[in-house]
Amino acid sequence: MGHREDLLEGAKRCLLQKGFLRTTARDIVKESGTNLASIGYHYGSKDALLVQAYVELIEGVGETFDPGRSADAGAAAPPGSLERFQEVWAAIIRAVPESRAIWLLSFELLFQGDRLPEVRKLLAEAQVEGRRGILAMFNGVPESELGEESVDTEGRFYQTLLNGLMVQWLFDPDSATTAGQLTEGLRRVMSAAAPQG
Repeated sequence: MGHREDLLEGAKRCLLQKGFLRTTARDIVKESGTNLASIGYHYGSKDALLVQAYVELIEGVGETFDPGRSADAGAAAPPGSLERFQEVWAAIIRAVPESRAIWLLSFELLFQGDRLPEVRKLLAEAQVEGRRGILAMFNGVPESELGEESVDTEGRFYQTLLNGLMVQWLFDPDSATTAGQLTEGLRRVMSAAAPQG
């Protein structure tokens, strides 16, 4: 690996150990075995490097959510179905224990965003890609083929559910909503919204 990759991997480890606000450029240099000048040369700033590291951590977690990528992918329910809805949420919930530190980091950034305006801007841009990625898991359409309107509506819907679900699972896993409960809730909302005739 070169300095760029070493910095990125070191930044990921620092984020998981110390969080965003407490990680210094010197921490990253120490963890990566590089030098301070490398951060500016390759990423422009410590914050830009940490945002890139955070985005890669989230993307790595996101890859575990898709039931179509698992070993038993042949058993995945059809995209767009309620069964697929439940499968994806079950996969997300199963990933919580291993990804807890990353989700805690997400909420640190959420609550500190006003103190870090440049970081907030970079992360806001990354959220669009997050919506695109989560939507593809539910509807089975490749990310590159998703329409902007779908990403901006359905993608936002799934992202909102994801953020709310993570708050529950981080706060109190014993009382958090299960994939079955979430699916049954959606089924009831859809039934109530369906024209009666």
